[in-house]
Amino acid sequence: MGTIRSETPTHIFLVCFPAQGHINPMLRLGKHLASKGLLVTFSTTEDYGNKMRKATGIVDNKTSPVGNGFIRFEFFDDGLPDPEDPRRTQLDFYIPLLEKVGKELVTGMINKHGEQGGVRVSCLVNNPFIPWVCDVATELGIPCATLWIQSCAVFSAYYHYNAGAVAFPTEAEPDLDVQLPSMPLLKHDEIPSFLHPFAPFRILGMAILGQFKKLSKSSYVLMDTIQELEPETIEEMSKVCIVKPVGPLFKIPEANNTTIRGDLMKADDCLDWLSSKPPASVVYISFGSIVYLKQEQVDEIAHGLLSSGISFLWVLRPPRKAAGFDMHVLPEGFLDKVGDNGKLVQWSPQEKVLAHPSLACFLTHCGWNSSVEALTLGVPVVTFPQWGDQVTNAKYLVDVFGVGLRLCRGEAENRLVLRDEIEKCLLEAMVGEKAVELKQNALRWKKVAEEAVAEGGSSQRNLQDFLDEIARTCIA
Repeated sequence: MGTIRSETPTHIFLVCFPAQGHINPMLRLGKHLASKGLLVTFSTTEDYGNKMRKATGIVDNKTSPVGNGFIRFEFFDDGLPDPEDPRRTQLDFYIPLLEKVGKELVTGMINKHGEQGGVRVSCLVNNPFIPWVCDVATELGIPCATLWIQSCAVFSAYYHYNAGAVAFPTEAEPDLDVQLPSMPLLKHDEIPSFLHPFAPFRILGMAILGQFKKLSKSSYVLMDTIQELEPETIEEMSKVCIVKPVGPLFKIPEANNTTIRGDLMKADDCLDWLSSKPPASVVYISFGSIVYLKQEQVDEIAHGLLSSGISFLWVLRPPRKAAGFDMHVLPEGFLDKVGDNGKLVQWSPQEKVLAHPSLACFLTHCGWNSSVEALTLGVPVVTFPQWGDQVTNAKYLVDVFGVGLRLCRGEAENRLVLRDEIEKCLLEAMVGEKAVELKQNALRWKKVAEEAVAEGGSSQRNLQDFLDEIARTCIA
C-alpha cells in the first residue's frame, strides 16, 4: 500500500457514470493527474466496483502509487442490492435513481474526506449522464470540472440544441438537416441520435442535456479529443466555456499504468495469434461494451467474413444477463470453415490489438473511445454505428478525417446490412487505392496525436493549465 506524502497533496475526486465507455477515459485522466503528484479518488457505483474487483483485482480505499502521486477507489451504493437487477438497464428508472441516491452518498464521502485525518477534496470531476455532481460541488463550495468523453462536434450539437439557437429535427420535420457553426452539414441521421424526436434512449439525451443546463457550474470542460483534430469547433465552443482538449488520454504514458485498470471483463489472450499473421492482414471487429446486434446481423457478418477469406479477430461479447438478450450463435460449421484464419474472443486488450502490425482495419460501432483509438493508432475503419454519438463519429471518420468507409447509417436506417456489402467494404478498406489513401490519412492523425501528448504538445499544455488552476484555487 502506498503512503501519502506528509505535506497535504491536492485531492481530485472523480465521479463516473457506471459504464465501460465512461470508466476508461475517466480512469486514464485520474492516473495522469495522480502521476503529477496529486491524490486522486475514483468513484462509481458499487455494482460496477464489484465487476472491477473481479476483472482487475483493485482494492477499495487502498492508495496505489502512480508516478509522483496516488490513486484510490471508493464506491457508492446505487440503491439496488441485486447485482443482476434488470432495472439498471431501464434508463428512465435508473438515471433518476442514481441522482437521488448519488447526491446524498457522494456528498457524504466528500465531507468525510474533509474531517480530521482525511485529505480535503480540492476539485470534483464528473462526466456526462451524471450532471448532478456539479450541484454537489456547488453546494460544498468545491470547484468542479467536467470530462467530456465524446467529440467536440457532439458537444457542439448538444450545446446548440439546448440553447435553441439552431433548428433540429422535430416530430413535424423529422428529416431536417442541421447546420452547426464551424461544422459540416449534418443530415438528420448524423446528429447524436438521442436528440432525434423518434429515437430510442431519449432519456440519455435528457441526462446529457442536464450537463449543459449546469455548464456554468463547471470551471473547465476537459475533452478527450485533440486541438488539431477539431480546431474550428473547439475555437467556436471556447467562446461559451473553457474547453481544454486533453486527449487522446489513452496515449498518455502515465494513463497506461497496466496495474490499475477499469475493465468490466478480463481480456482474452489474442496477441500471440495476431503475431502469427502477416503485417496488415487482419480485420478487427468489435462493437464495444453496450451495442447488441440482432442475430440476423451477426449471421450476415459471419458469412461476409467467410466469403471474403480475410483473417479476422472478432469480439463477440456475451450480453449482460439483466439486459435479457440471448447469446449470439454462429452459423453452423462456421468455425470449422474458418480454422486458424479467424479468432473469436469475448473481450480484447483493444489498444494493444489496434497497435499490432498485423492489423489492417477495424470494423467498429464508432463509439468515441474506439474512434479515437483507431484514429490515433493509424488504423483505417469500416463504420457500423448504431445510435447516440456513434452516428456523428462515423460521419467525421469518413467525411472529415478521411480514415473510413461507411457500411451503415445506424439504427435510424433500420435495415439488415447484407453479407455481400460487408465483404466488398472490408476488401476495399484493406486492398487497393482507397485502402492506401485511408492508411495514409490514419498515419497522419497518428503523428498528430503523438505530438499532442508529447512534452510541450497541445494536450499536455492544457492538462498543465488545469493543474495550475486547481493549485491556485487550493492556495486561495
